[in-house]
Amino acid sequence: MSDAIVAPRPAATVVLFRDAEAGGLEVYLVRRHARSGFMASAYVFPGGAAEPGEDDLRVTGARELAEECGVVLAPGDLHYFAHWVTPSIEKRRFSAHFYAARLPDGQTPAFDNQETVDEVWVTPEAGLARAAELRLPPPQIRTLLDLAPAAAAGWDAVLAFCAERAASPHPILPRVCPLDGGRFALLLPWDPDYAARGAGEGIEMAPGHPLGSGPSRFLLEEGAWIHVHAPSSPSAG
Repeated sequence: MSDAIVAPRPAATVVLFRDAEAGGLEVYLVRRHARSGFMASAYVFPGGAAEPGEDDLRVTGARELAEECGVVLAPGDLHYFAHWVTPSIEKRRFSAHFYAARLPDGQTPAFDNQETVDEVWVTPEAGLARAAELRLPPPQIRTLLDLAPAAAAGWDAVLAFCAERAASPHPILPRVCPLDGGRFALLLPWDPDYAARGAGEGIEMAPGHPLGSGPSRFLLEEGAWIHVHAPSSPSAG
């Protein structure tokens, strides 16, 4: 049996926003089917792998949004936010660009009842509070954490934040770090142990990179991902 590392497939994910009744913005999450081969039963942002000829991943994002939840957007309405790469220990891997988009007036998304079986609109803060219930994967948790301040301020703030991040893009490829008791952590590129203790493919981040701040690793606790600081971090609490 081969242990060869699988090359990640290009993909796109869309963080879809709408106005929240109490002010600020909500984001749209769909629940993947329990029999899905990737992130089964988890609530995620809509998205999927690129098809041949889709060199611009905004085209992929717009197509996936239309196929998965019936929302029609032009690729120019998608704004780059992040780039996540599935850890190399996984057999199904994606190199996914995350894009922010605003729900057009007069359109209502709906899950397709095939790949996805449920949906929810939440503010980033509410989504983080419900992370265990929604079975949010690490990229979704980190995206909600990063977006929370801008989403609370409105769409113009989200656009400004996207432009700021697009000026200094960097792939986020988590590495696995064994811990005591058979546990493990997923280390993000700015974690102090990423280079020395992380296993598998990695893409290191230069010290002081604009994206490299805040919690730097994920732990799996009772089936839920928890986003925490490295133990040696002075801000770990």
